[in-house]
Amino acid sequence: MPARLRSKYNYEWIFNTAIFCVSLFFLAAVSGEDPAGRTAGAGGAKVEVAPLATAAKATPAAPKVRGDKPSPESLDRAVQMLALLQRDGRLVDFLEEDVSSYPDGQLGAAVRSIHTSCRQVLERYIKLEPILSSEEDQPVTVPVGFDPAAIKLVGNVTGEPPIRGLLRHRGWRVTEVTLPSLPQGSGRAIVAPAEVEVP
Repeated sequence: MPARLRSKYNYEWIFNTAIFCVSLFFLAAVSGEDPAGRTAGAGGAKVEVAPLATAAKATPAAPKVRGDKPSPESLDRAVQMLALLQRDGRLVDFLEEDVSSYPDGQLGAAVRSIHTSCRQVLERYIKLEPILSSEEDQPVTVPVGFDPAAIKLVGNVTGEPPIRGLLRHRGWRVTEVTLPSLPQGSGRAIVAPAEVEVP
């Protein structure tokens, strides 16, 4: 088992993983790149995003984004993925909650449920594969001409590749994104609707 998973309540890793999941969905939705040229899936819609360099201005109803602005369609897809994580896993509710006062046992039970639900969302809409298939904490060789976006060298990095080291994390790459059709109308910026119970 990787060292980062050995602690029974390693909440820092759990929260970092949750943030990574959200970041992954946003990256897949707004990067403007098709990871493997296979973004269509059975029963789903093809995710088409414009490259950042040619992105159109966001409409007034679109969320505000700092830096380079992706296309409105890209923003809609990013919000859609966040909405799916919220709908099925209550991830946004969990991340927005102040959990500092909860005892470890109660928080651990909540994390287990959220983890299961969000993992199902991930498996349903995003296909992932490890960047390096070796076992973690085992020796690996980083080849000449490696992609620095895919392999990050840490520690005492000296010399030129090939470089020997220990694999601390296998990394992940998206190979396929399958999303349902976007809703029509003005609801594309809604992550979760407010609920009002009428007596």
